[in-house]
Amino acid sequence: MAIDPTLPYEESNIFAKILRGEIPCNKVFEDDHVLAFRDIAPQAPTHILVIPKGPYVSWDDFSARASEAEIAAFVRAVGAIAREAGLVEPGYRLLANTGGHGGQEVPHLHVHIFGGRPLGPMLAR
Repeated sequence: MAIDPTLPYEESNIFAKILRGEIPCNKVFEDDHVLAFRDIAPQAPTHILVIPKGPYVSWDDFSARASEAEIAAFVRAVGAIAREAGLVEPGYRLLANTGGHGGQEVPHLHVHIFGGRPLGPMLAR
């Protein structure tokens, strides 16, 4: 089910439940603004999800409403997590699906960090 990034934030989404501690996660990073954890159905040897702690539906929503501190923390966290996972030298992929055409399934902004093997072309040709 694809998400409309213009809809209001849904407090019942799985990432909101993880943030509230209702669902466990395999945490790899946390600070005041960001939580990162391993995906439960990894699509690569390393597959980490990075989410802001604030209630943002999409990248568009986050970039329009988040504070400068939240934005800086999120961007810096993504880099720090990739470095800590040893992905910088061999390379990695960042992916943020937004909206229906982008294939977004959870109505909470999240970035996927994929790595650990050659990932091939970004889109099927």
